[in-house]
Amino acid sequence: MTGDHYFSTEPTATAHPREVEFCVAGRDYTLTSAGGVFSADRLDPGTGVLLRKAELPASGTGGDLLDIGSGFGPISCVLATRAPAAIVWAVDVNERARALTAANARRVGAADRIRAVAPDEVPADVTFTQIWSNPPIRIGKAELHDLLRRWLPRLAPDGTAWLVVARHLGGDSLHRWLVDEGWQVDRHASQKGYRVLRVSR
Repeated sequence: MTGDHYFSTEPTATAHPREVEFCVAGRDYTLTSAGGVFSADRLDPGTGVLLRKAELPASGTGGDLLDIGSGFGPISCVLATRAPAAIVWAVDVNERARALTAANARRVGAADRIRAVAPDEVPADVTFTQIWSNPPIRIGKAELHDLLRRWLPRLAPDGTAWLVVARHLGGDSLHRWLVDEGWQVDRHASQKGYRVLRVSR
């Protein structure tokens, strides 16, 4: 055992690269993952629910999209292939996750449009037409709230954020907190114990 978490900045666990296969909207993806990142062995069930149930970007979607907590990059890769005119900012504190996302961006032919960066590397003037996240609930409620307070205000005026949270990990309480923070929140879908929340201004 190590002291690593998927939100460690520099995981010390041996990488042991492996491939993760999944299908979204009729397209098959095979991405590289490794130890020391979130859901290293498979597409996380919550991420799967989010990609099945949220409204994926249309092919003509442009501007900047944000993936908060990209892990090895499944959400970013789906967004980039669905919206070839958009730039996807894949943000993660974990340097191994960022390296994997960059490698997977090359695998799906989107290396020029997926920017795998640490949080502080996103330019302050960038706003997002869409924000996507399977947020890191296990960092703790206060830290999660700080994370969302950092990124959600950068949503464009007519933008949409899509979040997925397990009900037993506080999906409903997060919904209430977002409303209390002044956001418009719709429980867009529920599946396998997960809530898909649509958040807007």
